[in-house]
Amino acid sequence: MLLESIFFHLLLCLQLALARTDSRFITQGATITQPNCQRSCGNLTVPYPFGVGIGTGCSLSDRFNVNCNTSFNPPRPFVNTGNLEIVDITDGTIRIKNWVGRTCYVPNGLVNFSMSINVSGTPFTFSESNRFTIVGCDDFAVIQGSEPRNFSSGCVAMCSSTKDVIEGECTGIGCCQTAIPKGLQNFETSLFTINRHETVSSFSPCGYVFLGDPDSFRFTIANLDDTSFLETVVNEVPVILDWGIGSQNCSEAQRSNDYACQQNSYCVDLADTGRGGYRCNCSEGFQGNPYLNPGCMDINECEINPCDAHATCINNPGSYTCSCAKGYVSDRKGDGRRCIAKNSEFPVLKFALGMSFGFLGSIIAATWLYFGIKARKLMKLREKFFQQNGGLLLKQQLSSNEVSMKSTKIFTAQELEKATNNYAEDRVLGRGGYGTVYKGILTHPQQIVAIKKSKVMDQNQIEQFINEVIILTQVNHRNVVKLLGCCLETEVPLLVYEYVSHGTLFHHIHNSGGMPWFSWDNRLRIAIESASALSYLHSSAAMPVIHRDVKSPNILLDEYYNAKISDFGASRLVPIDQTQVSTLVQGTLGYLDPEYFHTGQLTDKSDVYSFGVVLAELMTGRKPLSNTKTDYEKSLCTFFLMSLKTNRLFQILDPRVRREGSLEQLQAVAELIKRCLKLHSVDRPTMREVAMELEGLLKFSNHPWIQPEDEEDAVRLMNEEEATDLYTVTISPEPSTGPYTMQHTGSSPLIHAIDRPR
Repeated sequence: MLLESIFFHLLLCLQLALARTDSRFITQGATITQPNCQRSCGNLTVPYPFGVGIGTGCSLSDRFNVNCNTSFNPPRPFVNTGNLEIVDITDGTIRIKNWVGRTCYVPNGLVNFSMSINVSGTPFTFSESNRFTIVGCDDFAVIQGSEPRNFSSGCVAMCSSTKDVIEGECTGIGCCQTAIPKGLQNFETSLFTINRHETVSSFSPCGYVFLGDPDSFRFTIANLDDTSFLETVVNEVPVILDWGIGSQNCSEAQRSNDYACQQNSYCVDLADTGRGGYRCNCSEGFQGNPYLNPGCMDINECEINPCDAHATCINNPGSYTCSCAKGYVSDRKGDGRRCIAKNSEFPVLKFALGMSFGFLGSIIAATWLYFGIKARKLMKLREKFFQQNGGLLLKQQLSSNEVSMKSTKIFTAQELEKATNNYAEDRVLGRGGYGTVYKGILTHPQQIVAIKKSKVMDQNQIEQFINEVIILTQVNHRNVVKLLGCCLETEVPLLVYEYVSHGTLFHHIHNSGGMPWFSWDNRLRIAIESASALSYLHSSAAMPVIHRDVKSPNILLDEYYNAKISDFGASRLVPIDQTQVSTLVQGTLGYLDPEYFHTGQLTDKSDVYSFGVVLAELMTGRKPLSNTKTDYEKSLCTFFLMSLKTNRLFQILDPRVRREGSLEQLQAVAELIKRCLKLHSVDRPTMREVAMELEGLLKFSNHPWIQPEDEEDAVRLMNEEEATDLYTVTISPEPSTGPYTMQHTGSSPLIHAIDRPR
């Protein structure tokens, strides 16, 4: 009897679930379009608020028009009057055919490619589900967007042979993928090759870049030399666009006259997209199109008769009830669908109490058993991670080094979870290419620390990681962030550093207008401290350390504004008998040594080049890469060297640096930057030489290189310097071709982008 009852309930639940399937846009047997409007275009069903035809009034607004091009067989649907072909329309997203950029090997030819995509002014945004993807063995690409907020990212895909490629993985070896932010409405992407595919043309003659649905694409080695790869991506990997109604939120839209949600529906805010807007969904118990008058229709649950044989089903708007026949009452233990005879002499109260206490006891026993097993599994998992992350090797190394053992602590996972409030979002200090840094508060002893949670680490790097931890614990320099310890009980190792409270040098450089302390003297002092720390790492540490990611965001300032070199996630140890290390290229665009980028040979001179960029930032107040400048000014290195070559140095200096620095100091630092930015590493100075030269500049008297004769002239000079733009650039707006614009440009007529086939 009990089994029959359970089976009966399961059957009813299944029937009810099938009846209540929430198909936001019902495409069969229901009204989904405006009266007298075309229902589909080719193989695509077009639900309202979208409508087939231009100017037919079949859509909610002109923004949702679908242009059905009948010159194809079958006809093809396009978004409005643009060239974006629609593949599918669902509740909240549409999928469109892709576009692909390509560069191929051409002897003695340039092989760069760029394109821009813009859906601004439309109800669409690029979904964060898409992935920016590069396929090739000699390629890198940059993607930049400006709406609704500035965004830039990049990816590098390299390999020397197909043996290095991992099927199905886009980790940078033959294929690279990166995410995009939510709400993006336009972007520009550029695809470059490093050696024009000359060394890999036999198995990877071309490089490709596209944005699309990652679930529709699986990278294989065959993609590298597949001549039909471009057409395959265009036809099989769609681009996902999110859509919404208007730009108002739900509360604002409900007060307006053009509120789109009809009866028996509810509004869903889309504020997290950055552009606003909303969508409509049918309420529970209703189905249909929530945008079409009169709205969603009631589901008649009684058609499948969810009640038992002794009850009559009564349908209500959005729900139903079961009315028991004469001589029967509702079974209060169930869900109201079953009825039992009134004369049933079952001891309901006693049975209920017995079952309740028995069930409660079972729950308590099961809970105790569950948490006991879970705690044991967690303990075993932490032991596994500890051994997997090299814990035994680290303990052995620390026990053999008394200094390291005193200064380094191996933290437990529980300690760091408590210190960071279980890694809460409000404890995040920053995110980078190698992990996330959290602010932590240790209880024993009471101390504020910075906890770095790295990304997944290759098991082959564990021994190198342990050696690096040992070396960093022995680093004793006041301008290097001190490593306090680590935790190896988690899936990826956690590093615990001293907390540095006054942010990054990058923030102070580019927000220096409100920081009176950020004078030329202090900039020079910070540069000297940073150079001294890097010199120490290169030549005075127990084993030389190449930082590999020197940049102003990785130079922190403490409460006394002393510089602290941080973030050794990309650093590499160099045996004393070696001068260079072969590695996969890592670093930050704008700071990256071009020689290292091209050869993959890492030397201490790579840090010198990056430090030269930081010095140029300190002097000019400009960012290493700028999206708002002209081509000539986009790269700070190029702009600085060209300005120095054409005797225009003092026109590009930060006004405060120009006022406070002496002529000898500014010229000497500029010449030092020039030497640091030499293309060939052998022509660059060492970090020790850089530090000594900067320290030597302190002997110059720190008076302005232009001396006004009196106080009135000084005020006039200061006002002129702050009001005059010494390097004016006129920007002419490009002609607009509407919200659905795609522009393809190439640096050589031999290399071009192939539009998708029609």
